[in-house]
Amino acid sequence: MAQALARIRPVQRAVPMERDEGEPRALSRREKAAIIVRLLLAEGAPLPLTALPDDMQEGLAEQMSRMRTIDRATMTAVVEEFLGELEAVGLSFPGGLDGALAVMDGHISPAAATRLRRQAGIKGDPWERLTGMPAESLLKVLEEESVEVAAVMLSKLPVPKAADLLGKLPGEKARRVAYAVSMTGSVEPETVRRIGLSLLAQLDAEPPRAFTATPVERVGAILNVSAALTRDEVLKGLEETDSAFAEQVRKAIFTFEHVPRRVLARDIPKIARAVDQSRLVTVIAAASTRPDLTEAVEFLLSNMSQRLAQALREDAAARGQVKDKETEEAMNSIVAGIRQLEAAGELVLTVEEEGD
Repeated sequence: MAQALARIRPVQRAVPMERDEGEPRALSRREKAAIIVRLLLAEGAPLPLTALPDDMQEGLAEQMSRMRTIDRATMTAVVEEFLGELEAVGLSFPGGLDGALAVMDGHISPAAATRLRRQAGIKGDPWERLTGMPAESLLKVLEEESVEVAAVMLSKLPVPKAADLLGKLPGEKARRVAYAVSMTGSVEPETVRRIGLSLLAQLDAEPPRAFTATPVERVGAILNVSAALTRDEVLKGLEETDSAFAEQVRKAIFTFEHVPRRVLARDIPKIARAVDQSRLVTVIAAASTRPDLTEAVEFLLSNMSQRLAQALREDAAARGQVKDKETEEAMNSIVAGIRQLEAAGELVLTVEEEGD
């Protein structure tokens, strides 16, 4: 903005004056604002006028409709004054509570932010916040709302996010919502805004979660590094209490025995470099007396460099018998290393089929 106006300032001084333009005219602040906006629009500078309250936008438009011509001296004086005010600004704050909360995001608790929004309400365009929310939160609202509201929501969201949400809806509702989008042409802007405010209020009414991961993910993560006996006993108990939850937990679990079925052969060299080799030696040594480990161990050895595989086999042979506790610790360490590579995007674990 300042650069666009700065380009105007020297140009105005370089233009030869054919007459003495005299002193600049006295203008109101609204008239000065109209001049600045007109100049910036002429320069093609982006102006986020939609961030202003509706009454200010209307007042600006009305002022511009009443103005005709401005002499050069007045225009130059307005530009100089505006640039002087910009250069004198040392620090600016976002307007409104929503802007303040956006700046402080991550620095105040979710509970405090939710209370502030409930107490003061959110002014401005609610869709700016809605478009930035995770798809999981929006999907829950989308499933519960009427087809008409869902159609408005999809129409206001960015196309990729709208397509993602539409694909996650049940087939029948997805078709009804898609058809309802064709009926939104006559919806008034204020109605769309009120729908956005209602959806925001609904989402803000949900209490903040103490845990980011789901119960299935948390139980699965705990059982991943638990002893095999403990894991089997817990899963057996879950089967008796809640078989559906137990089945989800089983799918979330990734143990050393799952390596041949869920890790791609091409990723084994990465794992061999990331994991402490003494842990690999321990598991290879344990496999000589643990048939349940043979498949995973052979999968690892056959997909790493033969030189390294031979060295590990020799170290394992010299290691001798391994205690069960050491074996469990070594397997958990290898699994943790694989999970770290997955989190870093270095590898992707495949999903087992139902029959596996």
